[in-house]
Amino acid sequence: MPGSPATPTHPMPRRIGYFAIGVLVALTAGLANGLLIGNLPQIQGALGLTSVEGAWLTAAYSMTNVCTSFMLIKFRQQFGLQRLTRVFLLGFVAISGVQVVVHSYGLELALRAGAGIIAAGFTPLGFFYIMQAMPAKARLGGMILGVGLTQVALPLARVISPLLLANGEITNLYMFEFALSLICLGSIALLRLPPSETANVFEKLDFASFALFAPGMMLLLAVLTQGRIVWWTTPWIGYAFAASVVLIGAAMVIEHNRANPMLNTRWMRTRGVLRFALVAATVRLLLGEQNYGAVGLLSVVGMGNDQLIIFNLVLVVTTLAGVIASLVTLNPNDLLKPIVLSVALIGLGAWLDSHSSNLTRPADFYVTQGMIGFAAAYFLGPTMMLGILRALAKGPSHMVSFSAVFSIAQTLGGLGGGAMLGTFQIVRQRYHFNELVQSMLATDPQVALRVRQLSGAYGKVVTDQVLLQKRGIELLTQQVTREANIMAFNDVFLLIAVLSAVAFAYLGSRWLYLRWYGINPLAKELAAIQKLRPSQ
Repeated sequence: MPGSPATPTHPMPRRIGYFAIGVLVALTAGLANGLLIGNLPQIQGALGLTSVEGAWLTAAYSMTNVCTSFMLIKFRQQFGLQRLTRVFLLGFVAISGVQVVVHSYGLELALRAGAGIIAAGFTPLGFFYIMQAMPAKARLGGMILGVGLTQVALPLARVISPLLLANGEITNLYMFEFALSLICLGSIALLRLPPSETANVFEKLDFASFALFAPGMMLLLAVLTQGRIVWWTTPWIGYAFAASVVLIGAAMVIEHNRANPMLNTRWMRTRGVLRFALVAATVRLLLGEQNYGAVGLLSVVGMGNDQLIIFNLVLVVTTLAGVIASLVTLNPNDLLKPIVLSVALIGLGAWLDSHSSNLTRPADFYVTQGMIGFAAAYFLGPTMMLGILRALAKGPSHMVSFSAVFSIAQTLGGLGGGAMLGTFQIVRQRYHFNELVQSMLATDPQVALRVRQLSGAYGKVVTDQVLLQKRGIELLTQQVTREANIMAFNDVFLLIAVLSAVAFAYLGSRWLYLRWYGINPLAKELAAIQKLRPSQ
């Protein structure tokens, strides 16, 4: 394909070098977002930001990342991989270097938007390097490994963050990112990828479509990120959502009526592609149990990054095991089975987590979250392969459409899942709080005793009995709020377990049907790819 490096046979030392650099670049691409998510409270505190302003940082990254990921394929095809790599490397070094010396909210927002673009370029660069180390039959596996390693980066970021912030200096975080950028620059300069072919692929309407699609997608992601924080009834949320529908719809109308579309809407709306996108988005939504649910509950009971190092190490190991298992067991003739198993693991883990209490600690999540971490990576390989095979069978031009479908499904599934689960948790927390408060009367002897016990620690410094009782009521309210939050998170876990059961029933029944009748849903695609090989 134009824009992809040639794949000659390399001697073993060079293959090892390609593999090592590919792992470095793939992890760096994931850490660009992982370090932000894992340390968002610390960044907010250092810059004096509100929760709304902090959420804009994650939104800015997602906006640029999802909008540029598929457009970069055409840039690689038009200008070549080497030229684009140099631009991204120098841009990464520049962005990381500026963060070290300048700290302001406006600049941080702009830099995080730039980091989203850089990560979109680094992800394919990582798996291109890994593919160079693979034998010919396993090169698509190198792509899956490269993308899978970016999933390891989030728990890995939470493992190393306490060490970086041991003295409370947020600058150490930026220094680490700057060091990574320099190491990547030096490594890629020492061992470059083979050259790639170029072709004139851009058309004027590409930019017209992108000028409509990008702001539309950005507005949609802004709604999903900020909706549960500013709440969904805020007027600008409705206006932004309406505008996103109009802009994305206008872009799709243009693409649908083009002779050579950038996004092939006719292919994207076929049953197989829609099912692929729905599966990718659904599993990413269910994985919110880990990124939002488990981490959120542990923070409610007072666990910070310092207390979660072993917990995140477990996630690193199990996620890496999921990537390896996905590669080893990958079978193009049965890609649905690992997805069904992944959904089952997520549902079981969520159901077991739904019995949490204020005594729950990170060690109680090692098994369940390890299962979910494994599933998060295990489903990725077959899901990607489903889309890749469908795209390759139609021709290289469809890879742009595949990239758009996959990145949008993953991003919308992740952010949409977080928005849905976050909203559900807030609603349930208010419900449980009201239920608990209604049963607590000031005249109840047990309530009065609890208030006196909580205020007793202040009895030696506060002599006013009214103020002392008020302080006791405040402390009791905090405890009730914490219990309501824990009960709400249990509801979130139970909701995910139910949704997983529904997804398992559908996907499992479909897998049994295909196996019973010996049907391979990708038979036509595999046959088409086999016919293409001699000519390529």
